[in-house]
Amino acid sequence: MNVLFILVPVSLFLAGLALWFFLWTLKSNQYDDLDGDAWRILADDDGPRPEEDDRG
Repeated sequence: MNVLFILVPVSLFLAGLALWFFLWTLKSNQYDDLDGDAWRILADDDGPRPEEDDRG
C-alpha cells in the first residue's frame, strides 16, 4: 500500500509529461503534412550513386 504513494505521483508526472510533449508537437506543426512523407518515400527521384556505377 505504501508503494502507491510513490507510483501515483510518478504516473501523474509521466502522464503530464506525455501531454506536454503532445501539445508541443501540435504547436510546432508536426501533423500538418501527413501525406507528403508517405508519397516522398514512394517517389523514385534519385538515380544510382556515382560510386555504384563502377562496381558492375
